[in-house]
Amino acid sequence: MNNNSAVAGIGINASLPISDHQALKQALQEGEVPSLLMVYVHFSRDEAMLERFAPYINSIFDMPKEIPEALVAELREKLFALLTRDPAPDDIAPDDVLLQKMLSVSVGEKVDDEFIPMLKEQMGFEPPLKRSERPKRVAPRKDFKVLVIGAGLTGLLAAIKLREAGYDFQVIEKNPEIGGTWWENTYPGCGVDTPSHFYSYSFELNPNWSHYTPTGPEFQQYLLAVTEKYQLRNNVAFNTTVRRCEYNESNDTWSVTLEDENGPREMVVNAIINAHGPLNRWKYPAIDGLQDFEGALMHTAAWDHSVDLSGKRVALLGTGASGVQIGTAVAEQVAHLTVLQRSRHWVMPNHYIPVPESARWAQRHIPHYAQWFRFRSYWFAADGLFENIKVDWDWPHQDRSVSAANDMVREYCLQNYREKLSDRPDLMEKLIPDYPVFGKRIVMDINWLNTLKRDNVSLETAGIDHVTKDAIVLKDGQRIEVDVIICATGFDTANMVGLMDVIGRDGRNLREEWQDDPRGYLGVAIPGYPNYFITVGPNSAPNHAGGQNITSESQIHYALECLELLQEKGANALEPTQAATDTFNSRVDEALKDLIWLHPTAPRSYYKNSKGRNIMSCPYRLVEYWQMTRAPAERDFSLHYASSNADSGVASAN
Repeated sequence: MNNNSAVAGIGINASLPISDHQALKQALQEGEVPSLLMVYVHFSRDEAMLERFAPYINSIFDMPKEIPEALVAELREKLFALLTRDPAPDDIAPDDVLLQKMLSVSVGEKVDDEFIPMLKEQMGFEPPLKRSERPKRVAPRKDFKVLVIGAGLTGLLAAIKLREAGYDFQVIEKNPEIGGTWWENTYPGCGVDTPSHFYSYSFELNPNWSHYTPTGPEFQQYLLAVTEKYQLRNNVAFNTTVRRCEYNESNDTWSVTLEDENGPREMVVNAIINAHGPLNRWKYPAIDGLQDFEGALMHTAAWDHSVDLSGKRVALLGTGASGVQIGTAVAEQVAHLTVLQRSRHWVMPNHYIPVPESARWAQRHIPHYAQWFRFRSYWFAADGLFENIKVDWDWPHQDRSVSAANDMVREYCLQNYREKLSDRPDLMEKLIPDYPVFGKRIVMDINWLNTLKRDNVSLETAGIDHVTKDAIVLKDGQRIEVDVIICATGFDTANMVGLMDVIGRDGRNLREEWQDDPRGYLGVAIPGYPNYFITVGPNSAPNHAGGQNITSESQIHYALECLELLQEKGANALEPTQAATDTFNSRVDEALKDLIWLHPTAPRSYYKNSKGRNIMSCPYRLVEYWQMTRAPAERDFSLHYASSNADSGVASAN
């Protein structure tokens, strides 16, 4: 296949020959050598160059090796000649054998066969055929309407794919703008933990990230650009809330109650994709007297920009991802910042590093460079980290780590503590966790440890007893007067249903069924709720590393494949069987037993419900989950046909 038009991207204009020789020379001089090598081999098929470079390229988790400068200079010279040649070299995708070899050399370790299909799609090498272009495909019925709840990362994706497939759809968004969590979270320092060049849609790579980890506002701008490119605004009802979804067994539809500024209204749809996400319902902590505080009180997810923190005495509750980001961002402007640590988090050294213009130019103009750069970001920030959460029960140091690999990451983190806090043993004693790394969500140290050393910052670990009108009183009796309280205290993740009522077949109520122990099928479908699909559902979050974008694409793909099955079979609705759901959950529970989150040393976290069961984390690698979601297994579903009565309208697919 010719790849010249295989992958699109916002601002990518990669075509040959390249006429801006000066910019190209600069990009080759400063570009990432493994990615440049892959571009060269793609066009030249010079496998000998792969062999020559292979001994010098290894995993970023190993000691770096120095590539001979003469070899790098030779690569730059040959690649410059190829990219400026007229006529241009053929742009033909490598076969799977060569691609696997290139992938393996690129990251300095074997990339197994199982990864190839996913990487072709998710790295942007070979986007899948649009559903509307599939041979002999049964098109959606004209009266078949799909409702999408939420216009964030996943909801927008659903809209794009529904339009590609020719479905009639409507997106409901409670906010006045696109973006979901990235519109709502506007606190100072808001950022993304996942590398920029990985955290995007596989079919819309962004060559223009300003930093290697994006800020929240920059990612929001990316989503806005995607919205404009795909002209999605006319399909979104803003400032509208979904109050109730009720399944109609008589005709296999959903009656949906919406509410906007004009009051409640009803609509009827055939299928629902609930993409509101788990990190959407923020909550204040249950602390006595908190609501009696007379100063400014705010949650990171509901930031009050009218509050000027300059010269204020500020209390920060929580030291997770959001707390670390905001604490670092505001410490310089406040009179004093008191950080109240509820639990310890492992922090991993990281840096907020700008992307040089030459690197952005390369992403925009050198064919396939963006895809190869994305692959390396994925490999070292996602499935490459899975070994760190697997428990080796023969590992002798279970009190501090769960395996040799996990112990190496622990030591890597400890080096960061030692380097930055060598003069503050008091902080090390308060900060270093007593559980293995990855036991709960890891935090990125973008100047956080240095922030805690500032003269105007103090760290308190005694715990909060209560709050008065102007102070926080700790359990040790200490009274801390403050002007502002910032709650970086997370979300109500156990309530996956959200604020709406979901009433399924036979009047069953999803909130009552799940309570705080949600269980579904593949994290997407639920028995008793036909044509109702949830994203980031039970046990589908990629908590071993970054990769929510891949999970979102996998789940939306799967939901649409279920709808495609309906059209093919001439059925009205489908739902997973209880037996299939039970089997899936049994396998999940068994797999979790050998992962770090259920290790005896693992602390409480938002991954777990009140009983200690992990309801969030997917126990599989992204590549495994991607494979699971390629198509519905018909034997695991019951299909509802037009007669739709209890005796003749429901059939099990075999």
